[in-house]
Amino acid sequence: MKRNIRVEKGKYVPVAEREVEMAERKGLGHPDSLIDGIMEGISCELSKVYLEEFGKILHHNVDKGQICGGGTKVEFGGGFFTKPIFVLLSGRATMEAERKKIPVHHIAQTTTHRHFEKVVPGLDVCNDVEVDSRISAGSPDLVELFLRGPKIPYANDTSFGTGYAPLSDLERLVLATEKHLNSKGYKKAHPEVGSDIKVMGLREKEKIKLTIACAFVSKHIKDIKAYLECKERVKEDVLKHSKTITEKEVEVFLNTADDIKNKSVYITVSGTSAEMGDDGSVGRGNRVNGLITPFRSMSLEATAGKNPVNHVGKVYSVLATDIANSISKEHPEIDDITITLLSQIGKPIDQPKIASASIISKEGDFEKLRTMVEKELDSRLAGITDITERIVYGKIPLF
Repeated sequence: MKRNIRVEKGKYVPVAEREVEMAERKGLGHPDSLIDGIMEGISCELSKVYLEEFGKILHHNVDKGQICGGGTKVEFGGGFFTKPIFVLLSGRATMEAERKKIPVHHIAQTTTHRHFEKVVPGLDVCNDVEVDSRISAGSPDLVELFLRGPKIPYANDTSFGTGYAPLSDLERLVLATEKHLNSKGYKKAHPEVGSDIKVMGLREKEKIKLTIACAFVSKHIKDIKAYLECKERVKEDVLKHSKTITEKEVEVFLNTADDIKNKSVYITVSGTSAEMGDDGSVGRGNRVNGLITPFRSMSLEATAGKNPVNHVGKVYSVLATDIANSISKEHPEIDDITITLLSQIGKPIDQPKIASASIISKEGDFEKLRTMVEKELDSRLAGITDITERIVYGKIPLF
């Protein structure tokens, strides 16, 4: 069956050419990113167990989860928890198949602990995190739909996924700033910098302003003077790193809610605001490309935790972004490409209701570009099942 693919000239101003642009990234230690990472980790671990035991991924959607912030008493040089962080794991998963029971709750809980240990190393997971798994079996109709179509899965929902490329200077800078501050090398050199780092970027014409919220780790900061020194160093490091990303003028604002006079500043016991009242929910954080971009096409679907086989809210978002990135890299003459894939529940996922692409290019023959994009979309949709393995084994970032 011929696929419904439409490629058109974009009739909008590319975001990089607008006078005002915004982009945001919630760092790995932000509560919303933490719960995204936990639920996606559970999906990947379940998928691996299903593959090992049954030779195929079984039905699951663990895309509902909540972090309820704990409580701490923080002071320069230290602090302690007064109330643990509470994590509620929810969603649906196959608990038994072929007369074999799958230890879903054990997998979910161990994955949660492992993720906290990796992302928030300053946290005593055994004592300061409480985990409750309420994952249960899926509804018979969705499980049956999942098992239909042995070669090409059938879409479990009517939904869309969208992706775009290339990233603008602002988007690349916002993304790179958080990744730099949360890199292994930076953390080794500066353990006082926690993993809960949120970067909000604003570009007005050729000037970029970054507003960063960075949770510092109290045991590494002895007093207010040391805090101010650490804060200034982070600002300088961000500015220095920004020069490798963009030639635009960059100004950095860090922890702007600090009240230095009263020594009320952003220090934490563990390096995440989840320790002291900030909560996190799946899907409230970054999109598939790691950013929140209000001036771009975006799906509000939560990708983390959804099954990587037939949940189009996940598969189409990942695929659209991946295709846009590939085309952009191979064809630098394209100023902007936005791809949107729309599914129809119960239909094969390689046959979307429509695959839409919008292109802006000041150079090159548009008809040639149209033909190229149509062929690429058709080819990638024909091989759509390849995306599943890449997701399960972490070859594609999701947030």
